[in-house]
Amino acid sequence: MTSLTDLQALERDLRDLALVLARASTDTGGRSDLDAAIERYGFTRADLESDPTGPA
Repeated sequence: MTSLTDLQALERDLRDLALVLARASTDTGGRSDLDAAIERYGFTRADLESDPTGPA
């Protein structure tokens, strides 16, 4: 007999598999450089590092 713990582990595995399949089927292969993405929004890495409202 399958225990609740086993069923919960299977559920997590199926959820992970669904996520992997969704990502694989929608991946265009395009990647962005982090600095290019930051600049696209009008900032620099230095701007973000000096922002007093950001994480310490």
